[in-house]
Amino acid sequence: MPFLRLLVIATLNLVTLALLPLDAQAAKMVFLRGNAAEPDSLDPQLGSTAWESHINGDMFLGLTTEDAEAHPIPGIAESWTTSVDGLTWTFKLRKGMVWSDGVPIKASDVVFSFRRAVDPKTASKYASMMFIIENAEDINAGKKPLTALSVREIDASTVEIKLNQPAPYLAGLLTHSSSYPVPEHVIKKYGKEWTNPGNMVSSGPYMVTEWIPNDYVRAVKNPKFYDAANVAIDDITYYPTDDERIALNRFRAGELDANITNRGFPSDQIEWLSTNMPGQGRVKTYLATEYAVVNMRRKPFDDPRIRRAMSLAINRDIYASKVWRDGRKPAYAFVPPGIDNYQVEKLPELDFKNWPAEKRIAEAKRLLAEAGFGPNNPLRFDFNNMTGYDAKRAAAGLTTMWREVGIITKPLPNEAKTHYNTIQAFDFDVSWAAWVGDYNDPQTFMFLLESNAGVFNYAGYKSKEYDNLMSQAKVLLDLKQRAGIIAQAEQLALDDVAVIPLTNQVTKNLVGSHVKGYVDNIVNWHRTRWLRIER
Repeated sequence: MPFLRLLVIATLNLVTLALLPLDAQAAKMVFLRGNAAEPDSLDPQLGSTAWESHINGDMFLGLTTEDAEAHPIPGIAESWTTSVDGLTWTFKLRKGMVWSDGVPIKASDVVFSFRRAVDPKTASKYASMMFIIENAEDINAGKKPLTALSVREIDASTVEIKLNQPAPYLAGLLTHSSSYPVPEHVIKKYGKEWTNPGNMVSSGPYMVTEWIPNDYVRAVKNPKFYDAANVAIDDITYYPTDDERIALNRFRAGELDANITNRGFPSDQIEWLSTNMPGQGRVKTYLATEYAVVNMRRKPFDDPRIRRAMSLAINRDIYASKVWRDGRKPAYAFVPPGIDNYQVEKLPELDFKNWPAEKRIAEAKRLLAEAGFGPNNPLRFDFNNMTGYDAKRAAAGLTTMWREVGIITKPLPNEAKTHYNTIQAFDFDVSWAAWVGDYNDPQTFMFLLESNAGVFNYAGYKSKEYDNLMSQAKVLLDLKQRAGIIAQAEQLALDDVAVIPLTNQVTKNLVGSHVKGYVDNIVNWHRTRWLRIER
């Protein structure tokens, strides 16, 4: 929506608030939250982006959820136990917990939701995340019925989940929106329209009351939430903030209390924010990797020489420090450093990490010539990237570096929602991408390159050796042995140029000094239930 219209709406909202009695104003705590982009869906099983999860994570709880530091804590389940072999998890649901319409939340809702997540008719983009559950992959492939899924109701308040591999990270994985229990009784009544405001019921601290596409999503406090007494904010409005410059202007004008996204403000404003609004521009380490992805389904990108030449051409140190200028580090591997459960003697890395620039450029040109490209026949491709000040600078930086080895690119910028829908439809040559860890374990990155990863395997990478290594890692209870096998798989993927890692990202959030309870964390999840406004 045009900025001027937003300004008018914000002004009218402030006028309306000013006309309320002072005691009514004081009683209602309102939070205006910038949220990166327009959601595709408010259905937890259909969402696939961080900005959708920011909303869904306020509306719903998984069996587990996150605390203010994004550590997994009990959600709908109040406790759980794990078998000695790590394959059977038993969850006890909270007693007396209800949906926002007052209907009790039952174990049957949990079973229904997990089946829905892997049902091929649902077409959940995250179905592959559930393949650690016994029979999930076969169900998703149409080989077994939904009833074969090893998620079962022991009694009305007990759920058992059987895995086909140990998953020490399961408590973290179950905080992801794709695993959220959803209301069976509402979905059966309304079908695909169950997420429409007025139809939707939730289990979390908030309820959606309004969604104006490309404008805002509004939610209010759920009085039936089990911990409602400790939820401070009464009313949230989520605004899409694709353009970080406009978002910063709105924040400065008081039209946003926060812009919580990994690109909340332009990198060139870090120093200004530090001087003029100290503590409100939050730049922190992020469990995320920025990378270029090459569509191997299309020629000539199925040729590893082409992909390696493209990777060699990029000076990651300059790209991180001069193009982004926000403190991020160059990435020479796919899995970010410092992630849990990945302690090995030597972490995987690109073999040319320490090569001088001249050697990299010469080798890139040699590989291109060997593949049939040169000054008289340059490699040309469309490069999908995102809009926004920093994204355009990033695309320009990569384009310049590729041009140095004789590669000609045509940038195709799109707003975030369209950008990711395009690459998930595999309708691209080469694209900018980034992946944020859904939980703190290397599996959250490595599964993207498995043959069965669905829409998240953007490049279409298929390697039996890689799949076999990941299959070996999945059955190991010893975390050190598991890490060693995963490291072999990652090195193989890097050698195959399955991805072209660029940088390890940082979060750039805007958080007003009047927003309390905000805690920086590596995965950048900040559920509104932990926040409050103190003006």
